[in-house]
Formats: sequence, structure tokens, C-alpha cells
Amino acid sequence: MENTCHFRYKYFLYTHLCLFLLVFLPQLSLSQKWDGVIVTQADYQALRAIKNELIDFKGFLRSWNDSGYGACSGRWAGIKCVKGQVIAIQLPWKGLGGRISEKIGQLQALRKISLHDNVIGGTVPLSLGFLHNLRGVYLFNNQLSGSIPPSIGNCPVLQTLDVSNNFLIGRIPPSLANSTRLYRLNMSLNSLVGSIPVGLTQSPSLIFLALQHNNLSGSIPDSWGRKGNNSYHLQFLTLDHNRISGTIPVSLSKLALLQEISFSHNQLSGAIPNEIGTLSRLQKLDFSNNNFKGSIPSSFSNFTSLVSLNLEGNRLDNQIPEVFDGLSNLSVLNLKNNQFIGPIPASIGNISRINQLDLAQNNFSGEIPASLVRLANLTYFNVSYNNLSGSVPSSLAKKFNSSSFVGNLQLCGYSISTPCPSPPPAILPAQTPEAPKRHGRKLSTKDIILIAAGVLLLVLLLLCFILLCCLMKKRSASKEMDGKTATRSVSGKDAKTGAVAGPEVESGGEMGGKLVHFDGPFVFTADDLLCATAEIMGKSSYGTAYKATLEDGNQVAVKRLREKTTKGQREFETEAAALGKIRHPNLLALRAYYLGPKGEKLLVFDYMPKGSLASYLHARGPETTVDWPTRMKITIGVARGLNHLHTQEDIIHGNLTSSNILLDEQTNAHIADFGLSRLMTTAANTNVIATAGTLGYRAPELSKLKNANTKTDVYSLGVIILELLTGKSPGEPMNGMDLPQWVASIVKEEWTNEVFDLELMRDAQTTGDELLNTLKLALHCVDPTPAARPEAEQVVQQLEEIKPELAAAPADDGTKVPPTTE
Repeated sequence: MENTCHFRYKYFLYTHLCLFLLVFLPQLSLSQKWDGVIVTQADYQALRAIKNELIDFKGFLRSWNDSGYGACSGRWAGIKCVKGQVIAIQLPWKGLGGRISEKIGQLQALRKISLHDNVIGGTVPLSLGFLHNLRGVYLFNNQLSGSIPPSIGNCPVLQTLDVSNNFLIGRIPPSLANSTRLYRLNMSLNSLVGSIPVGLTQSPSLIFLALQHNNLSGSIPDSWGRKGNNSYHLQFLTLDHNRISGTIPVSLSKLALLQEISFSHNQLSGAIPNEIGTLSRLQKLDFSNNNFKGSIPSSFSNFTSLVSLNLEGNRLDNQIPEVFDGLSNLSVLNLKNNQFIGPIPASIGNISRINQLDLAQNNFSGEIPASLVRLANLTYFNVSYNNLSGSVPSSLAKKFNSSSFVGNLQLCGYSISTPCPSPPPAILPAQTPEAPKRHGRKLSTKDIILIAAGVLLLVLLLLCFILLCCLMKKRSASKEMDGKTATRSVSGKDAKTGAVAGPEVESGGEMGGKLVHFDGPFVFTADDLLCATAEIMGKSSYGTAYKATLEDGNQVAVKRLREKTTKGQREFETEAAALGKIRHPNLLALRAYYLGPKGEKLLVFDYMPKGSLASYLHARGPETTVDWPTRMKITIGVARGLNHLHTQEDIIHGNLTSSNILLDEQTNAHIADFGLSRLMTTAANTNVIATAGTLGYRAPELSKLKNANTKTDVYSLGVIILELLTGKSPGEPMNGMDLPQWVASIVKEEWTNEVFDLELMRDAQTTGDELLNTLKLALHCVDPTPAARPEAEQVVQQLEEIKPELAAAPADDGTKVPPTTE
């Protein structure tokens, strides 16, 4: 009986299992069901075909298993689904090769394909035109070849098409104008030929059109904005580095929202139309290296938002019109290699924000306007090879080397070899009839010359005598100094008692005052310091920085602190002594300070030959590149220096910017201006924090807190890292956003290649992961919520994980103060 029951139970299970298979097996043949998520059979087959034609060098597609398990449950890398249909394929920066399968056209619900920054070859699939839900195509930075299929114009809701930096050829399909929602089109850095389709110039949806670095020819269509200003939203138009000819179309003036125009390195000719001046929102205008003639239109005075104007390498002539009073936001003005005549307009001196001014290789005449001395932000200046005359203003001659002035035969005073002539000796007026007659003959011209030469010789002898006396006094003072300090040995021990001496060496001088030395490579007296040749390097809220060349040829950096902003002498000396003991390879060492008899205060530091990080990044010529390893070394150096301040010295910097990060000969970063707040009054420090905010480095919460802390310093560090990654200055707003906001908006829209400096993208195949991870860390540092930001120590750890080969260097953290140098 038991056996019979057992048999009947088995038979019951068997019959019900067969019934289950008969009912549900047909449905399973149409779909795959796992974890409650169904992917359609058509999409599953398409994904399998896509995987088979891609080459997965790093194993990112291992999760795409043969059974389809997890395809729509988030377990397949880069796949997103809705109701069992694939809506997105996102696999950027994965090192994928091979080609994109035409089977991608079976993914009828696909909205987004993001395969940028890989090594994918082959052609752009023709079947993309079958995807009527497609919104975004991100295939930039690959090795795609062939032409762009016209079928893509069949995608009615397409918003973004970015196929830049590939090997694409052929013409731009006119059918792209059929995509009435297309707002971002980037086909730059390919080998496209032919002319610009007229339809694109009449697209009401386009905001960003980038066609630079191709082989496009023909003229720029004169059909922009035909339907009226309010219908067109184009803001960025870049056509540079092509073979485009003809003139600038007047219809461009109808694009009222344009912010950037770049037509450089083409074959454009004719005059620049005056109508262009109506583009009041324009921030960047680059017409360089074309064949434009005529004058600068007077309407350029309407460019109140313009930041950069580049007209280099044309045949523009006539005088520069007095339009520059209206260009109050201009920071870059490049008129190099044209045929301008007449004087340099004095009104250029009114553009307080200008930092790069290049007027070289023209026919300018007259003197250099004294008003240019007022340009405090000027970091690059060139008027070489013109017809200028007269004396170079002394402050410009000190700030810029002779290459900025050469080629002007009548220009003087910019180097030792080009002294300005002395004024001729005064000649007494001729005798009046009432004057008593003198006996003897009248002086001849020869007599007058001989007398003048004799007087000049006496003056020279007198100067030589005075100089000799000064040298003898200085040598005597130096010997006296040596005698006073001879009892101390190099090890810092007193020669008589053997006790360890402190790091300070105090001395006076012939000019009075008090000089206190810490350790350092050079020893000098107060007289040596005060008589040194000085060159202004820059100004800040703390004071003015100079490059001082001592008599022996050694160079130091000297910061003259602003008067009435420092603490009293006793408190000042206590704080300065503490700062003089701080040593770290990435912190600028305080070597000495001087207190003058009238209250002036000087701080002496090591001189950094490569200047600030700001000038190193933003004031270099186009032939100079800064590669990724160099930028990463600077980044890690700054992070280490800041971490040392926070953890070892209990110092908050409070004003960390790229301008106070200095670079030595080996491009090692040294943070400057740390701890100076301890030397200043409360009012002076408040002004420093306010100034830091205007430069784009200030954390948003500082407007309420008023006091800096470790998290506000980390925010500034994050901005500097973004500055190194993007090559953009935080002081220049982009589309109304600061640098962190702009980067975050670009990353959110999957336009990551638009974030990084173009120089870094050349090696992105090998450094892509490092760039992306560093970008993520930087965005973490600039998180609007202070508590979400890492500490400086965590930033160092993560950077060293990104770049392990830099983790072990330097072995010596330099925190110990070396013995006193006498």
C-alpha cells in the first residue's frame, strides 16, 4: 500500500510539472525572467551581438553572461532597463576595443549610448537611425572611421551627438538639421570635408556647435538666425583649424545669445563686419590666423562681457580705435602680427582685469603709455618689433624681460644694454646787452664740448669715489658681523659652552633696523638686503612681493608687509619665530625677517624660479605644455603641504589659491603665505578672506562663518585640483557658474571630455582612469556640504592610491629644522 501511494505521488508531481512546462515554456522562450526582472528576447539577442563584436580588454563585460541573468537587474555592467527594454548603454573609460554592432538598432527603447573614451574602431552604426527614442550619442575619444551615417537625422528626439576626436571622414550630413531637438553637436577633431550644411545654421535648438580641427572648406553660410533672434539659442560656435574661406557672414549678428566664437586658423578674409558688435553677451572672440583686413570695428566697445579677444596673425591696419573703455572685463588682448599703426591707446590702461597683452610685430609708434603701469594683474606683456620710441616705464622694465621690448630701435631703458641717453648739459643763455662785457674771445662749440666732457668726467670720478666708500663700509660691516657670530659653529653649538643654539641669528646694519636669520642657503646682512636690486613680482592683501638679487648674485623672495596691518613688534617677533621653524618640502620656508627703524617689516623666503602655479598654467605660450604627470606631482605636493599645516602645525591657510602656490626649478609645489594671518591684525585677516572669495576659491559657507577652517581649506584645494584638470582659471565665470558648478554640470550631462584640458586628452588612453578618479576626488573636496568633504590627510591618501609611483616620494618630509647657517 505504501508503495502504491508513493507511486501515485510521483505520478501527480510528474503530470503537474509537464502541465507547467506546456503552459509557461512558450512565454519563457519569448523572454528571460530573473529576480522578477524581464528582458525581452530581442534586446537580449542584441546585447549578445554587441558583446561579441566588442573586445573587452579589462573584463568589464564578464557580467554579460550567456543566460541573460541580471541583464535588467543592474548586474550587467552599464545596462539600464525600463519594463524589460534596454534604455541606456553606459560603458565609458573601460578600454573597450572592437566595433559597435549594427544589432544595436534592435534596442528600440534605447535612449542613450555612452561608449566614449575607449579604443573602439569600425564605423558609426547605420542602424542608430532606427532608434526613434534615441536622445544621446556619446562616442567621442575613440578610433571610429568612415563617414557619419545620414540616418542619424531620422532620430526625432536626438539631443546630443558627440563623435569628436575620432577618424571620421566624409561630409556632415545635412539630415542632422531634421533633429529639431538637437542642442549639442560636436564633430571636432576628425577629418570631415565639404561645407557647413545650411540647415544647421537655421536650427532653433542648437546651443553648442563644435566643428573645429577638420578639413572643412567653402564659406560660412550667411543664413544664421533667419527666423528672428528669439528663435535661436546658439551660444558656442567653434570652427577653428579648418580650410574655410570667404567673409564673416553679417547674419551672425542675429545670434543674440552667442558667448563664444572661434574661427581661428582658417582662410577667412575681408573686413570684420561692424554688426558683430551687437553680440553683447560675447565672452570669447578668436579670429586669429586668417587674412582679415581693415580696422577694428568701433562697435567692439559694446563687448562689455568680453573676456578674451584674439586677432593675431591677420592684416588689420589703421590705428586702434578708442573702444577699450567699454571692455571692462577683458583679461586677454592679442593683436600680435598685424599692421596696426599709430600710438598704443592709453585707454588700455583702464582695463584693470587684463593679464595678457600682446601687441608685438606691428607698426605702432610713439611711446609706451604710462597708463599701462596701472595694470596690476598683467602677467604677460609684449610690444616687441614695432616702431616704438622713448623710455620704457621702469615698473614694466622690471617686471618683464627684454624679449618683451626688442625690435624697437628707438626704445630704451628695458635692459642694461639699452640705457636711455643722459639729458644734454644745460647751456647758459647768451649775454644780454645790459650785462657787463667780458674780456677775451667768445666760447666756440668745441670749447663748450670740452668743458661739458670735463664736467662729466668729474661727476664720474665722484660717483666712483662714493661707490668705493660704500664697498669699504659694507666689507667692514661684514667683517664685524663675522666677528660677532664667529663663536657659533655650523652645527649650531656655542664654541665655548657646547650648548645647542636656536635657529635665529640676529644682526643690525649700517642703515639701522633688526635682521633675524633662520636657517637657509644664503647669509646676508641687513645692508645687503636693503641695497639689493628688487623686481616686483606681485601684490596681495598681505603686501608686495619682490625678487631681490643680492650683491653676490644670489636671489631671494622678499615680502614687504603692508603698513598698519601687522601686530605689535613683540607679538610679531614671537609669531615670526614660530613660522621660521616650519619646514616641509611643499611649504615655502621663511628664511629671515627684518624690522626697520621706521616700523617697516620684511619677510625673506626662498625664490622660486618658475613662479606661481597660476602663471605657469595660464600665462604660458601655446608651445609650452604641462603634461599629466607634472600636474599630478603638483597636486600631490599641494595636498601634502596642506596636510602638514593642518595635522602638524595646527595652521589654517585661509587663502589657498594657485597664485600662492610656487614652483621651483623641478616644478615641485611650495605653498606660500601660510601662517601670515598670525602676523596680521584681525581687520587685515578679514580683508584677506574677502579677497579670496573674489578669486573663485572661497568655500560657500565662509560668507556666514567669517573664519576659515580645515574644510574651507580643502574646498580651496579641490578648486585648485579642478584648475589643474581643466586648465581653466577659477576667476573667470563660465556660463554664469563658478568652476566647481561648471564641472559638475558637465559631468552630470556625460560630457566628461569637455571638462579636461585638451592637453590631457592626448594621453587619455593610458591616463583615463587617473583623470577620472582625480576628478571624482576634486568634486568630493568641493562638496557644498562641509561635513561631506574629506580632510587633507584623506586627500593625500587617495591621491597616492591614484598615482602609487608618487606615494613614496619624498622620503624625508623635511619637518626638521636644519642647523643654523652662518
